[in-house]
Amino acid sequence: MKTAIKIPFSFVFVLFFITLCSFFQKESVTVKLKFPYKQAGLSERQAAEHMLSRFTYGPKAGDVDRVLKIGLEKWFIQQLEGSLQDEELDKMLAQFDDINLSNTDVENKYPRSARVLRMAIKDGAIDKDSVNKGNQAAYKKQIKEYMEMNGLKPQQELYRQFINQKILRAAYTNNQLRELLTDFWFNHFNVSLTKNQCASFVPAFERDVIRPNVTGKFNDLLLATAKSPAMLIYLDNFSSSGQPAAVRNDSVQTKGGNKNRKAQVKKKQGGLNENYAREVMELHTLGVDGGYDQNDVTQAARVLTGWTIAPMGEDGYGAGMKKLMDNVGETNLEKRGFVHQGDFLFVPTWHDNGEKTVLGKRFSANGGYEEGVTLLTMLAHHPSTAKFISKKIATRFVSDQPSPRLIDRMAKTFIKTDGDIKQVMITMVSSPEFWKVDALREKTKSPFELAISAVRSLDAQITQPYQLFSWINKMGQKMYYYQAPTGFPDRGQYWINTGALLNRMNFGLALASQRIPGIKVDLAALNNNHEPESAEAALTTYSKIIMPERNLDATIKRLKPMLKDPDLNKKVEIAAEKNTPVASNIDNTEVMGGVKKGRITKKEDVKNSELAQVVGVILGSPEFQRK
Repeated sequence: MKTAIKIPFSFVFVLFFITLCSFFQKESVTVKLKFPYKQAGLSERQAAEHMLSRFTYGPKAGDVDRVLKIGLEKWFIQQLEGSLQDEELDKMLAQFDDINLSNTDVENKYPRSARVLRMAIKDGAIDKDSVNKGNQAAYKKQIKEYMEMNGLKPQQELYRQFINQKILRAAYTNNQLRELLTDFWFNHFNVSLTKNQCASFVPAFERDVIRPNVTGKFNDLLLATAKSPAMLIYLDNFSSSGQPAAVRNDSVQTKGGNKNRKAQVKKKQGGLNENYAREVMELHTLGVDGGYDQNDVTQAARVLTGWTIAPMGEDGYGAGMKKLMDNVGETNLEKRGFVHQGDFLFVPTWHDNGEKTVLGKRFSANGGYEEGVTLLTMLAHHPSTAKFISKKIATRFVSDQPSPRLIDRMAKTFIKTDGDIKQVMITMVSSPEFWKVDALREKTKSPFELAISAVRSLDAQITQPYQLFSWINKMGQKMYYYQAPTGFPDRGQYWINTGALLNRMNFGLALASQRIPGIKVDLAALNNNHEPESAEAALTTYSKIIMPERNLDATIKRLKPMLKDPDLNKKVEIAAEKNTPVASNIDNTEVMGGVKKGRITKKEDVKNSELAQVVGVILGSPEFQRK
C-alpha cells in the first residue's frame, strides 16, 4: 500500500503565489508598454504607418492592417526580438555559399592578388622575372588559370555575394528592425572594403560581430568589434606595440625533451598606433565632446597594445605567429599571458607594461589583456557614451535634430539598464517626441533605403540584386565602401541635392517601367488588376497604395503636371541606358528556382505604359523620399 505524501497547505499557497506573480510579471511587459500616439493626435492607422516607415525598410501593401491585427506594442517587441521565421529569404540566400565562410576559409579561398602572385611564383606557375614585362594579357591569363586550378577565387566575387545578401535581406526579411539595426550599428562601427588589407574580413564582421549583438548590451557589442580582424586592421590596432619601431624577434621559451628552445617570429613593428584609441573614444563611445583629451588617447593606445589577429589561412595573416603558436602550444602560451579567442590574439610581448592613466582611471603596470577589457568596459559605461549613443539612435529613428529631453530620457535608460540597447529603443518609441506630428516624415531616405522601400512597396521580385546596388551607387551611396571611420552621415541634407533628386526620379521611372534587369514588378496586381480610368485616377490610387495613411492632396496636385510631360518616355529610356551596368548589356540568362529567366526584351518592355510612368513619378516624388 502506497503512503500518501502530505504537502503542507502553506507550501501550496506559496507555490500558487509565486506562479501568480510570475504570470503578472509576464503580462506587465505588454501592459506597461503603451505608445502615446493618441496624445499626439494620430489615429491607430497613422501610428502603424509611422512605425512601419521608421522600423522597416518601407511598408508593403497590407502591412498597416497586419500591424493593427498584431497590435502596435506587440509588433514592436516582436521586431525587437527579431526571431520570426524567414524560410523564403533563407532559400534565396542559399545560392550565396561563401557569405557563411569563416575568416580563415576566406583567407584560403579568396587570397589577395599579391599573395596569389607569390603562390604562383612559388609553385612555378609564373616566372617572377616576367611579371612586369611582356604581354600583360598573357600574364593575367596565367593567373586566372592558376587560381582555377587551385580552387581560388577573386575577392570581388565574395564582395558581390556579400552585397547581394544585404539587398535581399533588407527587401524580404520578416525581421525588418533587426536588419535596420544591423545597418545602423555597422555604420556606427564602420569598416570599409576600400582598405584591401581588411576587406575580406568585412562579411564576417557584419555576420558574426554586428548582427548578433544589435539589441543586446552595448558593452558586448563594443568588445566584439574591438577584437574583430576587420576593425583591428581597418584602424591599425593589429600592429600597435609598446615597443619602439623596429624589426623585432619575439620569442617564447618552452621545453622540448631535455632541451630548452625558443620559438621565434620576426615582425616589422611600427610602435604605438593611436588610430583605434582615438576613434573608439570619438566615434564609438564618448563622442567628440565626451571629456577626453589627446593624453587620454595616447594612454588608451598604450593600454590596447598587443591586441592583434590570430593566425588565419595557410599563408595568410599571422603566418609567422602561427609557427610560434604551433611550436609552443596553446596551453603554454596561455600560461605566458597570451589570450587566443577565435580570430583574436593578445600578444603580451607587444604590450606596453608601464602604468597608464585614462580619464582619471589608473592602470597598474603589467595588467596585460585585462587592461584593454577594463578600458573598453569603462568607456561603454561612461555617461558621455550613454548620451552619445542615445543621440545617434534618436537621430536615426526620430529626427535629424532630436529633442534634448528625449536624448536625456534614453541616456538614463542606457545607464540604468547597463547599456541595454533593446530597453533604450523601447524608451525612445514610448516617448511623446517620437510621435509628434512634426516628427512624421521628417527623415529623408538614404539611396539604399529609397531603393529597398521602392521594391518593397511594389512587391518586386528580385533575381539580380546587384543591379539594385549599381543604382544605389549611382544615387550616391556605395554600400560598404565609405572610406572614413565615421560611416555615412545620417542627416537628410547629405543625401539631397539637384543631381541626387534627378537620379532618384530616374530610378523610380526605370523600376516602374521594368528597365532594371532582374527586377520584376506587377503594377496591375497591386490594385487587384483593376485598371484606373485615367492617368490622374491612377496617380491618386497608386499614391495611396505606395504611401498609405498619408495626406497626399498636395503631393498629387504637385505631380499631376508631370504626367503631361511629352518627353517622359525618352527620359525613362535615357535613364535606363545610362544607369544599367556594363555587365548587364550582355544577355546572360540565369536560372532561379529551376526556371530560366532572361533579360526583358523591348517587346516585353512596359516602358510605354501610362501606369508605369505614373508609378515612376510617384517613386521619384519628394513625398516618397521621406520616411
